[in-house]
Amino acid sequence: MIVNKRIEKLRKKMSEVGVSVCLIPTSDCHDSEYVSDYFKAREYFSGFTGSAGTLVVSMEEAALFTDGRYFIQAAKELEGTGIKLMKMGEANVPTVYEYIEKVLKEGETLGFDGRLVSQGAGDKIAHVIQKNKSNLNFTFDPTHEIWENRPKLEFKPVYRLFEEYSGESLESKLNRIKEYMNTIGADSHVITSLDDIAWILNLRGDDIKNCPLFFSYLILVDGECHLFANITGNEESLIKEYLIENRIILHSYEEFYNEGLQSVNIRTKKGILYNKKRINYLTYKSIGENLKVIDEIEPSTRFKCIKNEVEIENIKKANIKDGVAIVRFERWLKNAIISGENLTELSVQNKLYEFRSFSKEMIGPSFDTICAYGEHGAIIHYEADENSNAEVKEGGFLMIDSGAHYFEGTTDVTRTYAIGDVNKKLKHDYTLVLRSMLKLLNCKFLYGARGNNLDMVVREEFWKEGLDFKHGTGHGIGYLLNVHEGPNRIGWKIPDERNLGVVFEEGMLTSDEPGIYIEGSHGIRIETDILCKFLYEDEYGKFMGFEPVTYVPIDKSAILIEEMKKEEIEYLNSYHKLVFSRLSPYLEGEDLEYLIKATEEI
Repeated sequence: MIVNKRIEKLRKKMSEVGVSVCLIPTSDCHDSEYVSDYFKAREYFSGFTGSAGTLVVSMEEAALFTDGRYFIQAAKELEGTGIKLMKMGEANVPTVYEYIEKVLKEGETLGFDGRLVSQGAGDKIAHVIQKNKSNLNFTFDPTHEIWENRPKLEFKPVYRLFEEYSGESLESKLNRIKEYMNTIGADSHVITSLDDIAWILNLRGDDIKNCPLFFSYLILVDGECHLFANITGNEESLIKEYLIENRIILHSYEEFYNEGLQSVNIRTKKGILYNKKRINYLTYKSIGENLKVIDEIEPSTRFKCIKNEVEIENIKKANIKDGVAIVRFERWLKNAIISGENLTELSVQNKLYEFRSFSKEMIGPSFDTICAYGEHGAIIHYEADENSNAEVKEGGFLMIDSGAHYFEGTTDVTRTYAIGDVNKKLKHDYTLVLRSMLKLLNCKFLYGARGNNLDMVVREEFWKEGLDFKHGTGHGIGYLLNVHEGPNRIGWKIPDERNLGVVFEEGMLTSDEPGIYIEGSHGIRIETDILCKFLYEDEYGKFMGFEPVTYVPIDKSAILIEEMKKEEIEYLNSYHKLVFSRLSPYLEGEDLEYLIKATEEI
């Protein structure tokens, strides 16, 4: 196999430079969730195409660590490679660090590319190195001279997001950050996360597939703001004028590790603010050891997760456009099934994109669409291709998880459709997922609750039946940034103390997406995006709740009404009433007739 030959070449190179164990993460220099093709080294060496995972290669064996979203997919893609699948979070499965401690012997050297490993992860590795009395090489690039025809690192055009969409000026955002820095005693701040930089500057790009971001670093030091980016495209001169107007000093992207960090080392007098979980290990090692480090989540991350009034109104507009497109798609899908049209996962997926593309404001997908029929639905992050492309036929579920970026915001919605009649077991599972989604959407809670508190509202119904799903219940959603964006999240697992999650605040946008995944049979997920809002205050405190901003009908044909409580039926009817009120002014003819039927009360 090609994978085996590539690992053989890697081991030969490791032997030549004295590296015994090599760590290859799924990352770029900015800790991005999705990475450009240039950075897909883990995929190149392992053959595993999922968006999350870590490959560890020693002279004797290789192991791929990934989470529950990818267990089924990884098992198939690793077959025949000899690479062990390590199912993260499962009983008796070591962590990456425990595994390294086991395979790395005294006096041996662990190698990784320090640009691609966060300081947080690097510190844990360094602890293992010290414990094992071994060595660390954080400048080892496993791809050098091995990865033939490697894709180029591209810098695509950058464009402005005007205040009619962002709701706040660059100047205002910088002033808020500087004010926060003053309160904590920091006179410099290094920002390497692309979503934070794009949000602060009200700029967007296209350097990473499905993410409107651009490769960049940002340094605030001694009152100045320095941007390290390669600005290109038709708007290059306008963007540069905009930066000059806002007193942003522009440097090339490549100058960050030299000129940029040298300036930080020389000019920082009080303290430097950065997030150890986001900056990479090489950046950390390039910062002076004598500087006072303030390790915190970026203030911009905390600011941007709370959407302002302009963003909230725009997000609702984006979801109306999205909802209109999906209703038209649903009518097409139902008619195609009735007429016996030959449908496949890819043909359905392409048709949905076509309907979304009718909107001129649609910039592109917010992630690769998951269009999964039957047993493919059990692969949580399934992606259809020509080899796996299943026929969509009667008797099973079709799960579609998709989203889009608009200038008005980012959408993320999952609906599961019964294709013809399905059996009672499938209907029971579908009803359970629906009930759980509706419970979170309509829950009321005291201010101060975090995501792990709210997760119980959803997962309780699953645990009663001895079921669970191997992903979080909800993730934060950026505004024309990343579709998965913290710090707000809903999930019951707490990886470490810093991941306790934040208190849910008014204006936070989060997904609500429980699911059931039965390997070899079916998968069901229903996802609606919810906006946290203040309800009222009394002697017990402030009560909070959620408002749905996804306006897409929920397939009623697979619901077992007898299994739903009275209030759950009311929740569904109320939601569909909202969907109708939001979308009906924009639909007519057969599309409107379909919406009327799809949102009728049960």
